Parts: sequence; C-alpha cells; structure tokens
Amino acid sequence: MRAGDATPAHTAGRRDLGNRLRKSRGRLMANSMPQTGGVQGPLRIALAQTNLLVGDIEGNAETVIQRSCQARDEHKAHLAVFPELTLTSYPPEDLLLRPGLYLRVQRSLDRIRRQVHGIDVLLGLPHRDGEATYNAAFLLRDGVVRARCYKQNLPNYAVFDEMRYFQPGADSCVVEIGGITTAINICEDIWVPNPARAAAARGARLLLNLNASPYHQGKSAERESLVAQRAMDHGLTVVYVNLVGGQDELVFDGSSFVMNSDGTLAMRAPAFTEGLYTVDIVEAPEVHALPGEKEPQLPAEESIYRALLTGVRDYVDKNGFQGAVVGLSGGIDSALTLAIAADALGPDQVEAVLMPSRYTASMSIQDAREEAVALGVPYHIIPIEPTFQAFLDALGETLEGTSPDTTEENIQARCRGVILMAISNKRRRIVLTTGNKSEMAVGYATLYGDMAGGFAPLRDVPKMTVYRLSEWRNRQAPVIPQRVLDRPPSAELAPDQKDEDTLPPYPVLDAILELYVEQDRSRKDIEAAGFDPDTVKRVLAMVNRNEYKRRQAAPGIRISRRAFGRDRRYPITSGYE
Repeated sequence: MRAGDATPAHTAGRRDLGNRLRKSRGRLMANSMPQTGGVQGPLRIALAQTNLLVGDIEGNAETVIQRSCQARDEHKAHLAVFPELTLTSYPPEDLLLRPGLYLRVQRSLDRIRRQVHGIDVLLGLPHRDGEATYNAAFLLRDGVVRARCYKQNLPNYAVFDEMRYFQPGADSCVVEIGGITTAINICEDIWVPNPARAAAARGARLLLNLNASPYHQGKSAERESLVAQRAMDHGLTVVYVNLVGGQDELVFDGSSFVMNSDGTLAMRAPAFTEGLYTVDIVEAPEVHALPGEKEPQLPAEESIYRALLTGVRDYVDKNGFQGAVVGLSGGIDSALTLAIAADALGPDQVEAVLMPSRYTASMSIQDAREEAVALGVPYHIIPIEPTFQAFLDALGETLEGTSPDTTEENIQARCRGVILMAISNKRRRIVLTTGNKSEMAVGYATLYGDMAGGFAPLRDVPKMTVYRLSEWRNRQAPVIPQRVLDRPPSAELAPDQKDEDTLPPYPVLDAILELYVEQDRSRKDIEAAGFDPDTVKRVLAMVNRNEYKRRQAAPGIRISRRAFGRDRRYPITSGYE
C-alpha cells in the first residue's frame, strides 16, 4: 500500500470513532444501585440492540457498561441481554487467531464485572478453555460469572465459517434468572431443534438467544417464523436479541423481538436502530411476555434502502474517512449511489464529480447537476477530453494501425478513476463506486476505471432493483430527475451507445442471474424456465469468465441470500463449464 493513498485511518479512525460514540452516549455511573437480591413482580429484560465495532474490545466493553447501567437506572431492568460475541463484535474473523485478543477480552470482562452491579448482564465473547476456543455467552451477576454457555451449532455456510475458529459446545445451558428457569443459547442454536428441545426437557420455560444475524431481503420475517415454531414446539417464550450496524459487506438489521410460547409476537424492536428495548416476563399462569411495542416490519424497498444507508455510514465512519466522493454521470446507478451517500452521511460530507467526455449527452450533465442541487451536495465539473486525448496521443505510435474498440472506451473510464482517486487522496474521502450486481456479474465494468474506489454500495443490487429503489427514494422526496429513470441506460463511452447493445434487456438478464448466481440452477434448468438457450449460454459464460474482475472489485453491501464474495467463491482459473 503506497503512502498517500486514501485508505482507512485504521487505528486512529477506530479510536476516534469510539471516543465520539462514548462521548455522545454520556457517562453513566456504575454501582449506583444496590443489588436487590431478587425480582419483585415481572422480570424486566432490556434487549440491548447494539452497534459495535469489530476488534474494539475495550470500546465495546465500555458500551456494555454504559448500556447496562442505563438499562438498570432508566429502564429499571433486571437483566440486559447483548448480541453474540459482544466484546469482539461479529465477525472477528482471523482476529480470533491472535493470542493477545483473549487477554484483552478477559481484561475487559473483568472490568465489566467490577463496574456493573444491580443488574444481570448476558453478553457474548470468544472464550478459550484449555486448547479449545468457544463462541460463548457469559451471565454476570454482581461481579460473578453465574453461567458460561457455549454455542453448540457452528454455521459453516454462506457468509459463515465458524468451524475455522471454534469448537462446538456439547450441553444445553439452563439457569435461574429472577426465579424463572431460563435457557441460554447463541444464534444458530435456535435454527435447529435440538438445543431448544434439550433446554425444555431440563425445565426451561424462557429462552434467551444472542445473535449476530446478517440482513438479507426478507430475513426478519424468516427469523420470526422459525422462532415462533420453536416456541410452540417446546413451550418456550423466546427473547431474540440481534446485532445492528454495518461490518464490511455485512449489515446487521437488529429487528430484535420476543415470541411467546403460543407463537404470538410480544414485541419487536425497530430495524437498523440502536437502542434498549424492554419487555416484562411474568409467570402466571405460565411464563410469557406482556405485550410491548411492535415496530412494523419494513416494506421491501425501504428495508433494502435502510440496509444500504447503514452499510455506507458505518463503513465510512468506522474506518475514519472524512466523507465520500461519487462520480456522477447522469445515469441511474450513480444517481442512486449519490442519494444513498447523501442520506447516509449528510450532503456536506459528500462530493459529486461530473466528468463529461466527447460522448456525454448534454442531458446527462443537466440531470446530474439537477440531482446534486436537489440533494444539496457540492459538485465539480471536470471534463476528461484533454486527459483522454493525451492518452491517445501517448499511445498513438504503439496502437497505430488498429481500429477503435473497447480499449478507447476503457481509457475514458480510467481517466475518470484517476480523477476520483486524486480527490479522494486530497480530501480523505472514500470513492464510492457505482456499479450494480447485474454489471458485476457479467463483467460490464472497467478495471481501474469505474471499478476504482473503496466501497461499492450497489455491488449486490440488481439493475431492476436499482430502478425500484430510485423510485422509492423519489416518493420520499424527489431528487433523481425523472428523465434518468426513463432513459435507456448507457455507459456513454462510444457514439449512441446503449447497454442493450452488449447485454440482454435487464429484466431478462436479472432473471437469469437470479437463477444461476443465487439459486445455483443449471443451464438446462434456466432454459426450461423459458429463457432463450443462446442468451442463457452467453450470460453464463460472461459470469464465469469475469470472476477475475470481481476479485479486484471494491467490497460492497450484501442484501441478497447470495452475494459475490463471501457467499459465492469460485476459482478464477477453471476448466469447469
């Protein structure tokens, strides 16, 4: 990595962010309430839906202390429940291979034990026991570890690879909390029947489940349906606490909830919002949660848009960038990217750069300026014609006798990449690339050109979803000119160029990609679904041969069941067809 490149201010950025978060939350006095010695009336549980920073063990411990004291003093809660792997946050990945991490975890756990009294605290952490490492949950009460529970089912699919780091726990964990026989388990343990069944067999009637469950479309409804079935099958009231916030390409939506043993929802916390949310548990005639606030589940487009906002905001803030830069072309992808950046970071933290070429239509410049003004984002116009011509002149002798092709188109895209990265270097603002999932799937993008940048908000968003999200954003307040939504998409790198000159129509392309990339369907299956065999063959070939581009692309936010990257790992060099 060269000095001067606009890269995350790793240590300083994380420390500054942690300080800002801690100052904004205020200082709460620990130990200000004596231990009551028992629960009078309902057991009040605070679901600590928390945005944590991977690797910031001391900062995350400070958050636990402050939130626990807030739950005790302001919400009069008897128990605060935090997400999975609270102290390291999730996923810590190969940080778990660092021996010093466990010393820091232990020191931070001891600090919480010393400073928090008068409320039970249930939190997650990685724990070493002899030669084995576990994904653990600890129950703390007045400075004492009252229970230590190990995750039994380690997911090793999609974005998860916990078997790389942890050993599975063997036994269910059942304790008394507020006089109620309570089971404790972690995330994946609720997705399989055995842990809940074993806990119920040991007399548990309340189940506390700690989670770091990443978002994808429809995930909240899936969780609630599954947990309702577990609750009814085993006569358990389930408290489901989930992480919130962005971590690299993953976004955690929170959406914590409580499900009664009859399968009815007692409360639901809001999606993508950090906070403490309380529920009262009573025993008469059986253990159940009293009705609480039920935030509505978000409609599809709003849910995706909120996920994208969360991912962009946290990637920028947690890595210490001073804002974002977006190349604004007048097309739909850059229009949506600019809206997301402005909504996530604030318009004063975003710069738009218009870089017209000899092939840029005047309406593209007009539409780009109109959107920047509507959003309140400052913009610059930097024509690339002089730079493009300089490259053509420099290459003139070398390329003499050849005809114009994609070489000249890519030079234009790379001129723009250089300009954006120069601004990024000077401003310490990250370049947000604007490519969508459809383009990345088939390689309709230029390495070191429009792919140049640090983060890709639309990387997992298909083209037709880009249109739906843009229309949804305009219904909140019109910022994207209607002409941008109506015009045929074009890269504007050649005369009268249209995307459909190279690609199938986007509705067809997205449908094929859905079947092939997300559902792993074969070519014959896709053809049997009614698609033209030649088109299917061409699209699949483009997907397969462009893995090398995706490996070099900026990370982006995962919103689907199967995104490129963590989810879908294909070899670059392969003879498989």
